[in-house]
Amino acid sequence: MAPLNESLATTIDVIETKPLGVPKLKPTLQENCFNLSQGILRAKHSSKHSSPILFDVPQNLTFTPFSSHSISTDAPLPTLLRVQANAHKGGFLGFTKDSPSEILTNSLGRFEDREFLSVFRFKMWWSTAWVGKSGSDLQAETQWVMLKVPEIDSYVAIIPIIEGSFRAALNPGENGNVLISVESGSTQVKGSSFNAVAYVHICDNPYNLMREAFSALRVHMNTFKLLEEKKLPTIVDKFGWCTWDACYLTVDPATIWTGVKEFEDGGVCPKFVIIDDGWQSISFDGDEPGKDAENLVLGGEQMTARLHSFKECKKFINYKGGSFLASDASHFDPHKPKMIIYKATERIQAIIEKQKLIREFGEHDLPELDEKIKKFSEVLNAMFDGEQESLCSEDASGSGMKAFTRDLRSRFKNLDGIYVWHALCGAWNGVRPETLAHLESKVVPFDVSPGLDASMTDLAVDRIVEAGIGLVHPSKAHEFYDSMHSYLASVGVTGAKIDVFQTLESVAEEHGGRVELAKTYYDGLTKSMVKNFSGTEIIASMQQCNEFFFLATKQISIGRVGDDFWWQDPHGDPQGVYWLQGLHMIHCSYNSLWMGQIIQPDWDMFQSDHVCAEYHAASRAICGGPIYLSDHLGQASHNFDLIKKLAYFDGTVPRCLHYALPTRDSLFKNPLFDKESILKIFNFNKFGGVIGAFNCQGAGWSPKEHRFKGYKECYMSVSGTIHVSDIEWDQNPEAAGSEVIYSGDYLVYRNQSEEVLFMNMKSDAMEITLEPSSFDLFSFVPVTELGRPGVRFAPLGLINMFNCVGTVQEMEVTGDNSIMAEVKGQGSFMAYSSSAPEMCYVGDKEAEFKWEEETGKLSFYVPWVEESGGISRLSFTF
Repeated sequence: MAPLNESLATTIDVIETKPLGVPKLKPTLQENCFNLSQGILRAKHSSKHSSPILFDVPQNLTFTPFSSHSISTDAPLPTLLRVQANAHKGGFLGFTKDSPSEILTNSLGRFEDREFLSVFRFKMWWSTAWVGKSGSDLQAETQWVMLKVPEIDSYVAIIPIIEGSFRAALNPGENGNVLISVESGSTQVKGSSFNAVAYVHICDNPYNLMREAFSALRVHMNTFKLLEEKKLPTIVDKFGWCTWDACYLTVDPATIWTGVKEFEDGGVCPKFVIIDDGWQSISFDGDEPGKDAENLVLGGEQMTARLHSFKECKKFINYKGGSFLASDASHFDPHKPKMIIYKATERIQAIIEKQKLIREFGEHDLPELDEKIKKFSEVLNAMFDGEQESLCSEDASGSGMKAFTRDLRSRFKNLDGIYVWHALCGAWNGVRPETLAHLESKVVPFDVSPGLDASMTDLAVDRIVEAGIGLVHPSKAHEFYDSMHSYLASVGVTGAKIDVFQTLESVAEEHGGRVELAKTYYDGLTKSMVKNFSGTEIIASMQQCNEFFFLATKQISIGRVGDDFWWQDPHGDPQGVYWLQGLHMIHCSYNSLWMGQIIQPDWDMFQSDHVCAEYHAASRAICGGPIYLSDHLGQASHNFDLIKKLAYFDGTVPRCLHYALPTRDSLFKNPLFDKESILKIFNFNKFGGVIGAFNCQGAGWSPKEHRFKGYKECYMSVSGTIHVSDIEWDQNPEAAGSEVIYSGDYLVYRNQSEEVLFMNMKSDAMEITLEPSSFDLFSFVPVTELGRPGVRFAPLGLINMFNCVGTVQEMEVTGDNSIMAEVKGQGSFMAYSSSAPEMCYVGDKEAEFKWEEETGKLSFYVPWVEESGGISRLSFTF
């Protein structure tokens, strides 16, 4: 082991960087902030005083300062310099056991009466936030924990990581103990000694804490890249439509065509579509090889099927080029997908009822139910038969997916991106070995880690366990992805939404364990992304485990930070239509604290006609990622007034500069069922900031039942405060890119009431109260003082958009008594002006404006200017 104070600079000779030419750096001789002695892990920050973090640390636990690790990394120089400057603030925990095993657990020590924020896996695929005050309050499969250390004005992160072939997670122990569990995922891969299975870091700012910690891990592990290093996908500032909740597995060319047309007719054409599950060539074990499974409708029905071809299924193959260009798919009944879904739901409910009677009473002779199920099946098949017939139009030019994507783009000029769904292993249950024999695949058991025993029951896991995974041999992983993606690219597909990432952890027995199998698969995926999808056009989903982030993200730059949008509770709680929406906000907000270091957070789709649609829309407007819907077909299924608060006519969105994060006073709270806390999130625009306040009370995780459930007694109004200091302005330097001289005052615009007021850092906070499942947005704009005395100005942008300040593209003081601004979009422009302007122009035309002396509100209409991409130049003279 190297000396305690050895600097990263002393090992700089072994750092491999791109580009080359990194200078040798002088050592920064700073004592490490952590010290482990006499069974206590202590930490200090910017003071001589230290504070105990963990007590009763076992003797077999070791602490190694970060700066004593030799590092070979391709991290860019700015990252290296940042990490070196903070090297004294972190280090690694390890332990040794007497006997090697594929699964080992060790205590890290204990803590009690200390507030923490953590994120844990509640399903194999998904994670969420949890708070408490003791190591025993942690939940199983915790991905990281942040401890509040107020006695030294600091925060400490403990992050389980990957060492060698073992992946780590935190778990609760008795009497306040924090347990760390490491596992390889294979009985053939065992270990007993670890030097760095968890990383600890200290900082006086919780946001800087996460950035510094994950930067250090990026340099140390060299298996992933930070978000700041990567290019974002083209869809990130676009409006889109996903087919999943719209039609589930019934998706076909007519459905997609009709859906895009309905958005166009409503005035906002999507810039991208995601063709979700239902387009692939899949079949079940025992089915005739090469023949598609047919008439699948609901999620779950397909989860024991396997991929038998990289090409599209019969529904898409049957598309004849040009057949919709003349008719605009007018033959298609937009209500049919919903009718099929309802009928399939009735059939499933009858099947569930039968299974319940068999399970509870041993009844097997149920002729009435059997007849009902038979009739539902017959009706469903008849509905599908008519649909298939209607899709087979006369040939014009080519057929299949290639002809369809070509025609789709030809008809809808605004449409750019066409993504398709696939599972990491091909389909939910992988591939069929007999039809894709060249990939050396075989069906392997799906062995769920014991670490997930305390997770939520999951249909997908149950179905995959039932059938196993048709796993492509790791040596063929690159060929597998390249074959699939090169075909998709050749037929006009520009990207993929990849689901079910965490399957690899359960099929690694014969392949060197979960870490080694994941490395091989993700290497193949990365190479295919670069070759076929511009290196960026992949959305990762069902991936919320530290393994994914540490091993799969050298290219992937966007991924889901919440679980699926649930429009109702699948377990039957009628209040779920409300409380599930607040739950989604919590998942996305707190997951962004760590995931946002590595990928652009994607908050998932929602439906614009949902009872909580406006609630969802407000969060998406300021989340900083793409905005996409999954509306059913039929004009009544779209709320275009709401959609136009999110997206411009051209399908772009006024995206915030950063990704949304919880405010500091929300970090160690439980906004789900503590009966008192509001969830507040903040983000930045080029000329200001924004806070979203959401009442999420009414549901949460039950540690005893291992599931989310409603807490009716918590579904209530809650109160809180809003202040300009809630925005962590130092977290986004781009926000201060203007030469305008700010006065120190901020104009505050309250979305729901259209109220304006002023606030500065010394002002009292604004008190607010939110009803259940309600929200408000608060936009903050620095007030500009012109050279002419007494003239103060602050542009809010187009207030018909939720993220109004995001519509302001440019602002510049052009003289002592004049100012210029550029805004994108159409609608009602509003600014604060301390006096009425003498002249106001939109482009070269004088605007008819309204100015309120009492409030200073200056407003007028701004048209959409097609020739300039929707951007209007506004000028004001005083």
